[in-house]
Amino acid sequence: MQNNKEWQAAFSVIEQLEEAGFEAVVVGGAVRDAILNRPAHDVDVATNALPQEVKAVFERTVDIGIQHGTVLVIVPDGPVEVTTYRTDGEYTDHRRPEEVHFVRSLQEDLRRRDFTMNAIAMRRDGSYVDYYNGRKDIEAGVIRAVGEANVRFAEDALRMLRAVRFSAQLGFTIEASTLQAIQEKASDIAWVAKERIKAELDKLWIGKDVYNGLKKLEESGLVNSLQGDFLAEHWRGFTVQNPTGGWAFFARIQGAHWQEVLRSYRLSNKEMAFVKAVLSAFQALQNGWTNMDYFTYSLEELETAHYFAQLKQPFNMSPQSIGEAKARLPIQQRQDLIVNGLDLLQWSGQKKGPWLKDALQQILTAVVNGELANERNDIKNWFEQQYSTMDE
Repeated sequence: MQNNKEWQAAFSVIEQLEEAGFEAVVVGGAVRDAILNRPAHDVDVATNALPQEVKAVFERTVDIGIQHGTVLVIVPDGPVEVTTYRTDGEYTDHRRPEEVHFVRSLQEDLRRRDFTMNAIAMRRDGSYVDYYNGRKDIEAGVIRAVGEANVRFAEDALRMLRAVRFSAQLGFTIEASTLQAIQEKASDIAWVAKERIKAELDKLWIGKDVYNGLKKLEESGLVNSLQGDFLAEHWRGFTVQNPTGGWAFFARIQGAHWQEVLRSYRLSNKEMAFVKAVLSAFQALQNGWTNMDYFTYSLEELETAHYFAQLKQPFNMSPQSIGEAKARLPIQQRQDLIVNGLDLLQWSGQKKGPWLKDALQQILTAVVNGELANERNDIKNWFEQQYSTMDE
């Protein structure tokens, strides 16, 4: 797992820092994932070198968060975030420290982290630095706060939701005192920006045990301070690879007010459009999809809607047949239609008006349904025969 470019880049940075007389290690989720034999793409380095000292070691650096001790180092294998060991100052808004203090001690740096499984460091030789028994908790499948859980969650309330997300992502349980602290401080999640909450829910939706995560969300009391109905029972067996599929399923649970709920989580226009299409395709599936349905919705939208239907009850349609049905359509997108509005205006000699959009839609529907060949002369003849019945 440590042979990909991200790991090699990190080890290269560590080697150069060590040669310059500093200590440096890989920290955070990459170490956790290495222990779990999971791929890691964000391999971050921590060091006792101060930011200016880091910059002096390397030819190419970018100040991406130097006030918090983070410098982006550019090496041949790629960019690596390098952060100076630090302790955090006072948290006054449950989100971020007022200031940070750079330290030379790795143990001090690891002490400020959220969970024991994320408070493990790896040296360049592959050995671990594990002051808080994080490896033991990983082996047991337990999420445990570093030190006093109440203190960790008072510092950054998002950590509570991260615990729930990790339980879904990794299939871990939340240690009893850590869960109790979440229950006591659940209302503090209201301090957290909706964009940060959405980022955690994005990861929860694609976890391997979403149902477990949602159960923990209910048990923790966090649901009482989050917008919308989560209703864990609906999520039994749920699994998707695209977070937007999770938002679509979440939207289906909300009923008529789904748009208001999802907008509160700051979904992009593209994400909202996908959710709307999936819900529409799901509704259309109740009566069976027509050729126009296969044409209107993307393959991912159709497959997601079909998956939702299968979760509800066994459905007599295979996922493979969806792609086959879509592939059999005479055209795959509107741009494939061989004529356009200018052609119709020329053939009719009329001015633009509502009739033009209606005529194009009639032609498109006829072509998609196989009632009219997508050939210019065929469409012209059909249009001239039908034109007298079209409203101007």
